[in-house]
Amino acid sequence: MSSRQLKNLLSRGVPHTCPRPLHPTLIPRNLFIPLLLNFNCTSTYSTSKSNSSLYTSTSVTSPRFSPSPIFVPPHQNSSNPIDTPTNTRNFSTTTRSAMATATPFFSNEPDGPKLMTAFPGPKSQDAIKKLDAVFDTRSLNMICDYGQSRGNYIADCDGNLYLDLYSQIASIAVGYNNPHLREAASSPEMIDALINRPALGNFPSCTYSELLTSSILKYAPKGLNQVFTALAGSDANETAYKAAFMFYRRRERGGAEFSPEELSSCMVNAAPGSPELAIMSFKRGFHGRLFATLSTTRSKPIHKMDIPSFNWPVAPFPELKYPLEEHIQENEAEEKKCIEEAERIITSWHCPVVAIVIEPVQSEGGDNHASPSYFRGLREMTKRLGVLMIVDEVQTGIGATGRFWAHDHWELETPPDLVTFSKKAQTAGYFFGDERLRPDRPYRQFNTWMGDPSKALIFRAITEEIEKYGLVEHTARVGNYLYSGLEALSKKYPGQINNLRGKGQGTFIAWDSPQRDEFLKKMKHVGVNIGGSGEMAVRLRPMLVFQEHHADIFFKKVEEVLSA
Repeated sequence: MSSRQLKNLLSRGVPHTCPRPLHPTLIPRNLFIPLLLNFNCTSTYSTSKSNSSLYTSTSVTSPRFSPSPIFVPPHQNSSNPIDTPTNTRNFSTTTRSAMATATPFFSNEPDGPKLMTAFPGPKSQDAIKKLDAVFDTRSLNMICDYGQSRGNYIADCDGNLYLDLYSQIASIAVGYNNPHLREAASSPEMIDALINRPALGNFPSCTYSELLTSSILKYAPKGLNQVFTALAGSDANETAYKAAFMFYRRRERGGAEFSPEELSSCMVNAAPGSPELAIMSFKRGFHGRLFATLSTTRSKPIHKMDIPSFNWPVAPFPELKYPLEEHIQENEAEEKKCIEEAERIITSWHCPVVAIVIEPVQSEGGDNHASPSYFRGLREMTKRLGVLMIVDEVQTGIGATGRFWAHDHWELETPPDLVTFSKKAQTAGYFFGDERLRPDRPYRQFNTWMGDPSKALIFRAITEEIEKYGLVEHTARVGNYLYSGLEALSKKYPGQINNLRGKGQGTFIAWDSPQRDEFLKKMKHVGVNIGGSGEMAVRLRPMLVFQEHHADIFFKKVEEVLSA
């Protein structure tokens, strides 16, 4: 067989179980025959190319990729699966464990960043100036042209295209201008939801229960079968806190009616109707900028300055040392100490601590991680003390960590009491299972909108894409590839990529940079949009449609900046 015939065969998609998308230029010679014979190739493979730098020459050992459910990319000359209308998508009846080619999910996606002007360009500068006259632009990252954005690439007003590893602060799941989402956005259901937006607490539609069960509740965390829908992540957490307080007082009353004293005292913000109760959060945590959520936010002073707050406790969050495998005993001791201190605070606080609220990864506060055993220890402690556990999955939920919900990594014996969500879901709210977390009176947990059916429709379309193409499993695999490449770069550029973290957490990866803000700026100038968090963390938040070839582009750009 000639080299050309071999390449043609590979580009058509030879059945295999190698966890990385295969392309003829990326397959070393020693793997050609195993591939053609349909052998398993989960052993170490090389990504070497001619004239390669470190990012293309690292050997990577990838774990076996779960074969179901997955999507199969197009064969040569066929239309791309995500770009193909729903009713004509290409699927193979043969189960495969990975993509057969390196074909992008979006056929009209650029093959790399395209820079036409400096950043920001003249058109962007003009647009910013006009916007600033009517809207505060001091937090602006870049001004965007969403009509020209495609897949993993975001466009600005000057026609520049940037590889986006920030995705609207972790909020875009399946790519810019995803065709399936555009179909959902133009459906009769969507038009009805937009122009006849219901006040859901009073006037839900005849089909709202069906919409909830086919979208939000279909993906509820294990053990939680009810939902309260909200408008944003802060709103989701704020209403979850209210549910926790009402639950606590309901349990205390034992079914008794409100007393006249309670009813009158609450109107002047006094006990017993307005009791002194608390939610405990954790150092460097972030849960929003509303009044109650701001009292639990501990990431940056600028969020909290000048705002009255509740006197609520804060517990230490583990400060792990990296690499994890080199500091096992130290990290175990740190986590044990933090759990013990959390229990001491709860049991000694001046008023009852009704609930704790915690993120699986402290995202805004610096991408701080802890082990599953730490979270299991917290759950055991809250159950023993009769304290509710609220898990804030606003940023970590919907697949980015390689599990649909990040707390699935913990393998809890009993689920959290409440789980909040937003961002990639495009809607918001909290899940719960205990019926007593539903208020015992109407209007106690209420507002005009109580969510938005149009956002639930978009969430349903997003999850259809996730399920159809196995994007959670895909993200787990790509995350391993991304982490391995960054690990190699950290060894080549010591002191520039520090405390690399997120191994085994999908693409939820971060590291500390000694000149973080300057690094982010330089990355924008080479065509990559990424974000920071905490004091020095660089956090990666690519979409679920981020692929290995995008990671290769990213590695090249990182090395371009670090080697300059």
